[in-house]
Amino acid sequence: MLVAGRYRLISPIGRGGMGEVWRAADEVLGRAVAVKLLLGGHADESATARFRLEAQTAARLSHPHLVAVFDFGAWEDRFYLVMELVEGRSLGALLTAEERLGAEQVARIAGQAAAGLAAAHRQGIVHRDIKPGNLMLDAEGSVKIGDFGIAQFVDDPSAALTTTGQIVGTSLYLAPERALGRTAGAASDMYSLGCVIYQLLLGDPPFRSDTATATLYQHVDTAPVPLRQRGVDVSPAFDSYLLGMLAKQPEDRPGAQQVAEWFQSDAWRGQPEPLPLYAPAPPPANGAPHAPAPAGTGMPRTPAAAPPYGAAPAPGSTEQSAGVTTYRLPQSGGRRRRPADRSAPARRRTGAREAIRRRPRVASAIAGTVAFIAAVYLGMTLFSPDSGSTDTPDSEPTASTGPQSAAPSAAPEQPARQAQDEEGDEED
Repeated sequence: MLVAGRYRLISPIGRGGMGEVWRAADEVLGRAVAVKLLLGGHADESATARFRLEAQTAARLSHPHLVAVFDFGAWEDRFYLVMELVEGRSLGALLTAEERLGAEQVARIAGQAAAGLAAAHRQGIVHRDIKPGNLMLDAEGSVKIGDFGIAQFVDDPSAALTTTGQIVGTSLYLAPERALGRTAGAASDMYSLGCVIYQLLLGDPPFRSDTATATLYQHVDTAPVPLRQRGVDVSPAFDSYLLGMLAKQPEDRPGAQQVAEWFQSDAWRGQPEPLPLYAPAPPPANGAPHAPAPAGTGMPRTPAAAPPYGAAPAPGSTEQSAGVTTYRLPQSGGRRRRPADRSAPARRRTGAREAIRRRPRVASAIAGTVAFIAAVYLGMTLFSPDSGSTDTPDSEPTASTGPQSAAPSAAPEQPARQAQDEEGDEED
C-alpha cells in the first residue's frame, strides 16, 4: 500500500485507540520511516486536531532523545503522520519481558528521557503523557520520546484539546495537580517520569488501584513508599531523589535539566566518603585510643554508603557543581604535613606545675635571708658597749621568763575566722 504516492507500508508496528503505526519506506528519499495512520472511525475534528498538534509540536523540536516528525497530511480521507523509525522496543514491552531493570540501566534511561523533556520544556511544550509505552529504546539502548498527540503548548493552553472536566492521560502516571483538573506544567512531566522510573526499578508503579479514580486519589493523598523499603537495591541518594520527583506539590520537584544532569553524573550511586590518605587503623580494643596508621601502608577505603539526598557534605570533603560531585584525592607527589606535636601542651603544663612548686621554696629562701640579716643586726645592737643594757633593773626582765599571754591570745582567733569564712562560703 502506497500512502500519498510516497510512503510504502511494509508491516504493522502497533495499534492504539485512534490510530495504527506502520513500518514504511520513503520511496522519495530512500529511507525507513514510521507512518501513523488515523483510524477511519475517528476522523473527527478532535482527532484530526490532535494529529495536527503532534506534527506541529514535533516540528518545533529537534533533539537526539525525541522522535522526529517528517511529514503530515491527508490521504484517502485519512490523516497520516510520518515519523522517525525507532528500531527497538518501548519500555512497556521491556517491562513485560524483564519485569524490572537494574539501577544503572534505569539511571541511564532516566537521564536521557529527562534531557529530551528539557528540550521540549525549553520550547514551551509539555508532553502530558509520559509512560513506558511512549518511551522507546533504539538498537543502541538510547531513549526516544514519542507520541506528542496530547501535548500542550505552555504559551497556548487552548491547544491542549481537552474537554472541560475531562482528564486526558494515563492514570498510573498522572501528576496530582492533573488529577485535580489543574493545568499541566513542566513539573507534571517530571512526576510522570518519576512514576516510570519507580516502575522500572520495582516492576510496579508507585500507585495502583482497582479503578482509575481510586488511583487518582492515591496520587493526590498517598505518599509513595521508598523503594528501599520495598526491597529494591538502590542507594539512599537514588531513593531520596526519586521521592523528590514524586512530590505532591509541583514546585517541590526538580526540573528536567536538573534531573538529566543528576542522573548523567554518578550522584545516583550515592555520595561516597572522600578517599583517605592512608588506610584507617583497626578499631581500638576496650576503649583504647586509636594508634596512628603507619605511613605508606594499606589501601584506600571502599566508599561508604551515601547519606540521603540533600544532606550537606562534611566541610572540605566535596565540591558540588551542577549536580556533579568532585572529590579531593590525595596528591601522590606532595609533601606530607608533619603531625602536630601533641606532647608540647603536656610539657607546658608540666613546666607550669614545676614553676608553681618552686615558688614556695624561693619565698622561703628570701624570708630566711631577711631573718638572718635582722638577727645579725639585732645582735650587734644588743651586745654593743654603747647599748646601756647593764643599767636595766633585774626586776624588769620578768616578761621574758614568765608565761607570754600576748602572743598566744591571738592564736585562737584564726580558726574562728576560718570557721566564719567557711560559714560564709557555705552561705554563698
